[in-house]
Amino acid sequence: MPVPTSTYRLQITDDFTLTDAAAIVPYLARLGVGAVYLSPVLQATTGSTHGYDTTDVTRIDAGRGGERGFEALRAAAEEHGLGVVVDIVPNHLGIEIPHENPAWWDVLRLGQDSGYAHWFDIDWTRPRILLPVLGDDPELRITDGELRYYDNRFPLAPGSWSAGDPVDQVHARQHYELVHWSRGDSELNYRRFFAVTSLAGVRVEDPSVYAATHALPLSWAGDGLAGLRVDHPDGLVDPGGYLDRLAADAPGAWITVEKILEPGEALPAWPVGGTTGYDAMREACGLFVDGAAETEFTALYQGLTADTLTIAQHIEIGKRMVVERLLVAEVRRLAALAPEVPEAAPAIAELAVAFAVYRSYLPGGADRLDAALRLAGERRPGVRPALEALSARLHDPADELARRMQQLSGATMAKGVEDTAFYRYARFVGLNEVGGDPGEFGVGVAEFHALQQARAADWPETMTGLSTHDTKRGEDVRARLAVLAELPQAWAGFASAFLAASEVPNRPFAYFLAQTLAGVGPVDRERLHAYAEKAMREAAQETRWTAVNAGFEDLVHAAIDRAYDNRALSAAWAALDAQLEQPGRSNALGQKLVQLTMPGVPDVYQGTELWEDSLVDPDNRRPVDYAARAELLAGVLGGVPGEGGKGPDLALDAVGEAKLRVTSTVLRLRRDEPELFRGYTPVSASGPAADHLVAYDRGDLVAVATRLPVRLAAAGGWAGTVLDVDGDWTDRLTGRRWTGPIPLADLLGTYPVALLTR
Repeated sequence: MPVPTSTYRLQITDDFTLTDAAAIVPYLARLGVGAVYLSPVLQATTGSTHGYDTTDVTRIDAGRGGERGFEALRAAAEEHGLGVVVDIVPNHLGIEIPHENPAWWDVLRLGQDSGYAHWFDIDWTRPRILLPVLGDDPELRITDGELRYYDNRFPLAPGSWSAGDPVDQVHARQHYELVHWSRGDSELNYRRFFAVTSLAGVRVEDPSVYAATHALPLSWAGDGLAGLRVDHPDGLVDPGGYLDRLAADAPGAWITVEKILEPGEALPAWPVGGTTGYDAMREACGLFVDGAAETEFTALYQGLTADTLTIAQHIEIGKRMVVERLLVAEVRRLAALAPEVPEAAPAIAELAVAFAVYRSYLPGGADRLDAALRLAGERRPGVRPALEALSARLHDPADELARRMQQLSGATMAKGVEDTAFYRYARFVGLNEVGGDPGEFGVGVAEFHALQQARAADWPETMTGLSTHDTKRGEDVRARLAVLAELPQAWAGFASAFLAASEVPNRPFAYFLAQTLAGVGPVDRERLHAYAEKAMREAAQETRWTAVNAGFEDLVHAAIDRAYDNRALSAAWAALDAQLEQPGRSNALGQKLVQLTMPGVPDVYQGTELWEDSLVDPDNRRPVDYAARAELLAGVLGGVPGEGGKGPDLALDAVGEAKLRVTSTVLRLRRDEPELFRGYTPVSASGPAADHLVAYDRGDLVAVATRLPVRLAAAGGWAGTVLDVDGDWTDRLTGRRWTGPIPLADLLGTYPVALLTR
């Protein structure tokens, strides 16, 4: 199968099944999509809303459409000329409901004698598998030949019980030990996904385990599946070896990896098309942030919150919390591999904190390991002798200590940064995104062009994105937040008013909330309450998932209600919202055009072809109204935008017709005229407003977008500024024809973006 021209991500759930996905394929084809991109579809835990908790690798999830739904989707896609890309999860399996996972159930029943015992990454030096599932009332019973704890079912080993045996004695004879949930982080003896005890790590480095867990996806690949998206390769013992094998077993399939690259980090030379696009997201969104506002923004944040820590310091604190509280069991397991080094545990923990990237891929990335060893020794001189004693083993790719260290550093980074520091450091939350760098206040035009030229040369088949099922904020929320950098006084006024009215004692978090209100606008308040609950518990300061502080949470919820119910504060919010609306939509169109036309394979996350105001999951997985989109698309495709080539006023375009036009136009061009997307050459402008333009030539196609629209308007707009092109061009968004050089005031009179072809 050829590499898709684009993808469209669908979250397959019990409420939006594979059959439902098949029904919208005609709409996706009209939109211009190249491939339907599915969340994991193998059988998952009952009620799963994401599919990353696979329980049975031998079948497609019955509740989400089953084999029949999958075949219906593939048939519909083939009929309309679309490929199908499927997300696969090699790192872990779901074990929350043990009897739903046949392999795990068998291991619990038979222990090391199970034919599946080698599937899971279990530390068998402890005789029983520790299962942290009990509450404060551990009343066990035996029912129907199983050990029960409320609705939780566990198998009994053959010959381990007789009718009438005391339940505690029967429990003691099992290959597992049920313990209080609070013991999991410190005592767990199986590898898990990050700190999620209900997701057990799988040993795909074992060829037999790989073969068994990948049989179904590989059969799809052999039957013409367009591509595979690999979830969390950093959790694997040997990501490179795994991907070598996958590429060999799925020849011709387009493979992408959910690899989070820190700024400046290069993707290893794996046999893949590239990443799933978080790196491109940082670039496309950062392009619309005014870097000149950094000093003023920093001063405002520090003045209102008294938080003078840098993001780097917040990250260190967050990662240290992770290794000292959440991943204690993992640190202990590594330390047990070096019993001859008394201080191995604190040294390993400090090393995990010191990594600047998720992990090394030994022997590749040894320089990253060396840098982390140096930094750890500088921060904690007391562990330096232990680090020196461990160094040779940590550099040996064949040593189990080195292998597990690479897995630990990735989990520490993920939990300490995206899931902790990004909810604590609130200088400018529009930058606090997976794969982003809140310490880098935007991306300049010259830097952006250099990055795209490198992507075009090195990873032309990588995925690019603006929103995913894991992003902290939807793409258009970030587009609105970017406007705040151009409105420092208006933003300072609202932020000050919100903090003055709020009784939230954590002032950085109150400031975080104020930006959230600005980013989404006055949406249904229950969505903001749900978001605030997740955000403050992820921040893990005054309240946590495992230790809820009801008093603090009440103050947070009261602050949100006050923004809606207090007349003065509500009016201030409405006034700020009015200032953000139109420039926010300008930014939204600009970053959408850039992401869709930049080098790579663009992905459109479900529903984001219209204006998008989502927050973190589960908010960004709300149902999508495809009937309304299909009706709107029919009008968009019916002709040029409005009378005389004039498009909808962005201030009045409440649903996102302009964004749908941009999306469908680019996707259809990528599908129907792929020769237009070949290289990458920056295009300049001449005149007083030249700095407000980003433009580039992909090969007889020039993408043009407006940057910093508030400052542009204040300076007099595009008057006297022209796009430096020659020859004859057609704007594919409006149908208007131009001869270069083109006055930007005319070219961008309909939309703040243009898409020119010769």
